[in-house]
Amino acid sequence: MSGFFPYADITWPEVAALPRDTPLVLPLGTGYDQERLAEALARPQRIALLPPIPFGWRGSGLAVPEPLLTQLILNLLDSLREDGFSQVLALTPQDMGLSLGANRITLPHPTQFTPATLLPPDEAREKVILIPIGHTEQHGYHLPLNTDSLIIEAIAQGAAAAVPDQAFTLPTFPYGVSTHRQSFAGTLNGGGRAFEDFWLAVVDGLVGRGFDRFYLMSGHGGNCSFLVNVVKYAGERHRRIFCATAWLHTSGDAAAPIVQATRRSGRGGMGHAGELETAMILHLRPDLVHMEQVVDETDFISTPNYYMDWIEGGSLIANPPWDDDTATGAYGAGSLATVENGQRWLAAGIAEKVGHIAEIHEQHTRRQARRNGRIVN
Repeated sequence: MSGFFPYADITWPEVAALPRDTPLVLPLGTGYDQERLAEALARPQRIALLPPIPFGWRGSGLAVPEPLLTQLILNLLDSLREDGFSQVLALTPQDMGLSLGANRITLPHPTQFTPATLLPPDEAREKVILIPIGHTEQHGYHLPLNTDSLIIEAIAQGAAAAVPDQAFTLPTFPYGVSTHRQSFAGTLNGGGRAFEDFWLAVVDGLVGRGFDRFYLMSGHGGNCSFLVNVVKYAGERHRRIFCATAWLHTSGDAAAPIVQATRRSGRGGMGHAGELETAMILHLRPDLVHMEQVVDETDFISTPNYYMDWIEGGSLIANPPWDDDTATGAYGAGSLATVENGQRWLAAGIAEKVGHIAEIHEQHTRRQARRNGRIVN
């Protein structure tokens, strides 16, 4: 009898310890028959299920051209092959034209018989479409691989629930870009260009359906520069939309003062898997946090204009190897995290996004009015 386990709930040292013949399966959507999957894999003892890709594929309710999806998937699978895993496979519905060759298993899927509901629904056309994008990557010894996805999902859902007449959130996309991938086992990388192409195609498809306000919300720092490019391309291609992004979360004018006033760590304590992310996961999913394994690392090579922290960062932009600065994958002081601060900072992050949603509406409305020749104060 094969046992299934959620890959993203474990830590990177646990990934490093997995036998390299453990099947790692990346599903497109959910709802597959696990017994049939185990049979297709010759019934191994354990099977790791990666976070499912919620949309982008035919039948999901929000599709992109299949060559773009294929490249993103191949990049993700190759990440794990680089870590030495020999059975890394995409699980897809049957009769799908993805050029994955031997890299996939196909099984019947509910969407082959009943296509998924459109994402977003047509009645959300006057709302800001929130697009939360997390990632599946290492977060030190003590946090799960899905830390970024859990946090941005909570923030997006919280914002949409706070202003349901103004915003609609897509399901959280659990994969992004990690150019530091090789330093620590288990981190995936969708590849910068494939990532940009995929998200521009998502915006293209939604604009074609009449949507005109978008907020690309990242829970992972490695996504941010690529999302800026997507926003630039989208604005050039579709001149009557308003598409925006922002640097991570809880880092703008509304939330940053709250974080700075209540943090327990000094500069360098919140770079990655540090006080902020640990506190938020303690609040959201305490069952996935291993505080007994926390290692504080704040000895980042810092200079006045280049250093690692959540809000500060200096004016220089660079990409040195992570293992220059961290032995465990953490930048920061996770040991100082508290549930109370996690709850406080999550609420601040939601409030900040609600303010951004209002600004996106205002920008779009005033620009439309100006284009129509009206006087706008």
